[in-house]
Amino acid sequence: MSPHHQNGKKMKSKDKAKKLVIKACNQDSFGELVAFHKYSRNGLNSHLICKRVSELNDETRIWTFDLLKRNMQSMYIQSNWGWDEDKKKVEMTDANSWYLIAFNENENPIAYSHFQYDIDYGAAVLYCYELQLEPECQRKGMGRFMLQILELLAFKAGLEKVILTVFLHNPAARSFFRSVGYCIDETSPVSSIEEQFDYEILSKHNKRKNVGSNEN
Repeated sequence: MSPHHQNGKKMKSKDKAKKLVIKACNQDSFGELVAFHKYSRNGLNSHLICKRVSELNDETRIWTFDLLKRNMQSMYIQSNWGWDEDKKKVEMTDANSWYLIAFNENENPIAYSHFQYDIDYGAAVLYCYELQLEPECQRKGMGRFMLQILELLAFKAGLEKVILTVFLHNPAARSFFRSVGYCIDETSPVSSIEEQFDYEILSKHNKRKNVGSNEN
């Protein structure tokens, strides 16, 4: 067999393996992270669940979009993307979507992350689409805690990285993600005279996955 065919066969094998990893991730593994089912710090007493979008009730799904709109509509309006409510609803209810949601002691939702397991530019990743918190639970460690859960879900499963997108005109979010170890991803677009981008892609890599890797 020629080196070309050998390499092609090797790539197909890797692609198949990554798809199997993604398939395995879509079986709920949050139940194993018992220590992360509750968050009781800085005046917050909450518990967390992790479910597919299809498992959420209508009230909770409506709340997730309402919170996104309250927190982010103005940011989208300032961006090149603009605010497209119908498109965003389709994205948030995609069948592959998962939701990590925190509830307070009164069983009211107070924070969530919308994410998916996916293959992104050939890498098996957890893609965090949203991390949204109600005003009363911001700056109390909840966002950092929820990101830590996403990273545990991703890295325990052998995914290569957690990845997310942030607007350049959202300095608070950019500063927050950098403070917890996220860096510019190699897939982040670079602005030029011909084309300007008002967002960047950040990621945190699975250090265990990269140490000793012979995939290159």
